[in-house]
Order: sequence, then C-alpha cells, then structure tokens
Amino acid sequence: MRKKCKVLVAVLAMVLVVAMLYVFGPVGGPMPLWMSVLPPLVAIVMALLIREVVSSLFIGVLTGTFLMALYGGANPAAAVGGGLLRVVDTYIVGSLFDADHVQIIVFTLIIGGMVRIITANGGMQGVVNWLSRRARGPRSGQLMTFLMDLCIFFDDYSNTLVVGNTMRPIADKLKISREKLAYIVDSTSAPVVAVAFVTTWIGAELSYIQDGISAIGLEASAYSVFFRSLAYSFYPFLTLGFVLMVILSGRDFGSMLKAERKARMTGDSGAETANSAARPAHVIDALVPLLVLVFGTVIGLFFTGYDAQVWQSAETDFFSKLSATIGAANSYLALLWASLLSLLTAIVMTLLRGTLAFAKVMEEMVEGFKTMFNAVLILTMAWSIALVTKDMHTAEFVSQLLLKWSLSPWLVPVLTFVLAALIGFSTGTSWGTMAILYPLILPSSWLLCQEQGLSVEATMPLFYNVVASVLAGSVMGDHCSPISDTTIMSSLASSCNHLQHVSTQMPYALTVGGTALLVGVLPTALGLPSWLAFLMGFVVLFLIVRLIGKRV
Repeated sequence: MRKKCKVLVAVLAMVLVVAMLYVFGPVGGPMPLWMSVLPPLVAIVMALLIREVVSSLFIGVLTGTFLMALYGGANPAAAVGGGLLRVVDTYIVGSLFDADHVQIIVFTLIIGGMVRIITANGGMQGVVNWLSRRARGPRSGQLMTFLMDLCIFFDDYSNTLVVGNTMRPIADKLKISREKLAYIVDSTSAPVVAVAFVTTWIGAELSYIQDGISAIGLEASAYSVFFRSLAYSFYPFLTLGFVLMVILSGRDFGSMLKAERKARMTGDSGAETANSAARPAHVIDALVPLLVLVFGTVIGLFFTGYDAQVWQSAETDFFSKLSATIGAANSYLALLWASLLSLLTAIVMTLLRGTLAFAKVMEEMVEGFKTMFNAVLILTMAWSIALVTKDMHTAEFVSQLLLKWSLSPWLVPVLTFVLAALIGFSTGTSWGTMAILYPLILPSSWLLCQEQGLSVEATMPLFYNVVASVLAGSVMGDHCSPISDTTIMSSLASSCNHLQHVSTQMPYALTVGGTALLVGVLPTALGLPSWLAFLMGFVVLFLIVRLIGKRV
C-alpha cells in the first residue's frame, strides 16, 4: 500500500507540473526561468510528504528532464519517455563521470569496510568501553561527540564519517537518539570547517573571494578579506555555541525533544546496533586505523598542496604558509589515500593479532562496502539533481529575482544571507552556492555602495559582512536541505533516518539562522560593533534554550 501511495504521489506531481505549464503559458520557445525551481521543489516537497528520499530525488530529476525535453520541442508523451531516459544516461551517469564524485564514493565504501572490520575484530567495542568510562551519561556522551568534531576541523567529510561511525554505538549505549547524534555531527562539522584557517574549504573560499575582488579592482589579498570577514560570520559561530548550549543544558525542543525522550524511555535509537560478537575488545584495534585515517588525511593534504616557493618565502609566516598549503591541496585525493591506508592498517592488525581469519576479514570488508550502498545511491541522486539545477539555471533565477530590487546598501548583507540560504537549500551544496554568489554578489555590493556615495572606509565593513554572509547563508541552507550531500552523509554515518535528521535539525538551524540574521547581520550592517552583536546573539540563544527548551 505504501509503495502504491508513493507511485500515486509521483504521478500526481508530474500531472501538476503539466497542468502548471498549460495554465501559465503555452509550451514553446525558451523555458520560463521560474520553472527552474520546480525540480528541487518537487524533490523537497515529496521527501517531506512520503518520507523517502531516493524516490523523491528521482522524481525531482525526472521533473527537470521532462521540462527540458518538453521545451526542447517534444510532445508531453515523448517528453516523459525522453525525460526518463535522460535521468539515467545524462544525469546519473553524468554525476558519476565527475572524478571528485567517484573519489567520494570510493572513500565512502572504504570507510564502510574499515568500520566493519574494526567492529568485527572488537576494536570498536574497545573504543566504546574506553569512552563509556568517561561518558557516563547522555550529556557527557554528547559533549564528547562535540569535542571530537572540533578536533577533526580540517575536513567536513572526514569529520562526519569518523565521528558519526565512532560515536554511534556509544550514543546507543547512553540512550542518545540517532537524531541528536546526527545533529551534533552535522551542525559542528561544516561550521567549524567553514571558519577554520587550515581546512579543505579554504582554497575554494579564497579562490571565490579572489574572483570577486579582482572584478572590482580592490587592492587586498583574498586571505585578508576572509580573515576580516570572520568578525561577521555569525551563523557558524552561533551554531557551535548553540550546540554546546543544548548539550550542557540538557534541554531540547520541537521534534528533537520527542526523539530524545523516546530514546531515553525506550532505548530505541531508530536502528539496530552493530553486533561486535563476543570477541576480545581492544581499543588499539580501532584507535590505530582511525589515527591513520586522521593523520593520513593531514599528511595527504600537505603533500598535495605543497609549494616550494610558498615555504621558501621569507615574507610569509608559518601559519599563512600552512593555510596556503592546505587550501591548495586536493582534499579528495588526500581522503582517498588516507582511507585506503586506514583499511589496510585494520586488515593487517586484525591478521597479526589473530582476531579473525583472512577469509572472515575479507567477508566483513565486503559487508562493510554493502552497508554504504544506500549512502552511495542517495549521494548519486543528490548529485544528479544538482546537475539538473545547474542546467536549468536555478541559482541564477533565484539570484536575479532578489537582486533586481533597488536596495539600500545596508540591506545587502541581509539579502545576501537570505539568498545564499535559499540557493543552498535548493541546490544542497555550500560550495556550489559560494561559487555562484561570490563572483556575483561581491562586485554588485561594492558598486551599489559606490553608487550611493559611500566612502571606501564606510564600504569595507559592509563588504566584509557580505563576504561572511555568503559563507554563513550557504552553510545554513545546506543544513536545512534534504538533498545536501553533507546532511545525507551525517544521517548515514549516524545510522539515522535521513528525513528524521532533516526534520529535527531544521528547527534548530532556523532558530540560529534567524538569530544570526536579526541580531548579527542586520545590526552590524547598520553600524553595531560585531563583538556586541555576537554577545547579544549568544544571549538570545541562551534565553531560547532556557525558556523554550525542556529537559529531556
């Protein structure tokens, strides 16, 4: 019955699209740009209605291919058939032709195999036992998860997969809901990576900023602009503070409160805990492969980003050299190398210690690969719909819609934050949002300020605010989006139902986002010192947790 309902919803969605086409205008000529929002909108609405993400993403992609075929000259029947074929041969295959995507898939599979092996050989149980002696309750367990997230600050994918997989059995033992675990992992990983000086994001951020400042001829380095913009990065810092407040207070609200109370009362985390069997539990069997993964990633980042000229320069300090190196690194390649070394380490240690026979190790590794198939499937569909939104110029439509209004310069940071959040939510990618908005927003905001007669000294704080708002808004939209790859990976690493994770995280993300916008972005654009805005933001969030949140 449930499958029939899903098919019915899908058919109704397609019928609705066709009906809208004939209501709003005849088919023919170029496609109206407003229709570019339909594929992600259909996917998101369906996901929220039927609570199943793969079929929702598929229908979203199909909606896009149908529209493109229809406006390409096909009749409705041929558009449905042709659109269905393009889902596979153009977008699914196209998303898998991206080398970075393939590396993420291989990395994800290898991590699954490594985690399965260290679970089977008792290593993960050893970690659970060791951490459990220090995490005596839900609060300390959540705090330990938060601190682990802060330690793996250099890459959000490593952060999500390592912390989610490591802390999941501990969360189950301490009766922490999978939704809360996924929230802590997701809402700590991206914010800390986005604002840290030495991360896999910094290279992309600096290149996007450089494109923007080059277009206006501003004599400033991208790194200095990024550094100064941190004073206005309200959402990432407020999110980290909010996560810590929720953990220490023991309070939650909304659907997260229900999930936490259910976990405390019944111990039902939403999924079965992996069975480590009755094998000896030695923490070293898991700790060494995990350390190889973490430090191997750092070494790989340094190796792939090393530039002799940078390190030989006497005018650059060590920290700037390190930031430039990590920023120029190939993060996907570093993750791939580190995960392979981690897997080999787990295999060798298991065999040398005689915990499992070789055939059993291979069997467990393959089973680990299988456990990640759902992750790969969802990621592939998310990448496919991202390609559809790119081909249909969804982001450009949203940008043009909001930017065509005549605005006061002091409203530009607010608009930028909202715009970045909407695009991040619609496309499910922070990086894509930054790539689109930085070259567009930075020149536009600068020229608008100059046209309004503002001096360079008065323009620069607004400019830094705009730079920060693109980054902060894209992270917020990413946190709220059901089609975000990092949100999906957080769900899967924590073995949490994906839509449950989205529905429990979204109220918290919107709470912090609204506070960041109203207490941080807008007042500082009007001249309020940023340190005072941060103080006010933390106070507001503290009051929200105390007054609205209830003890689990």
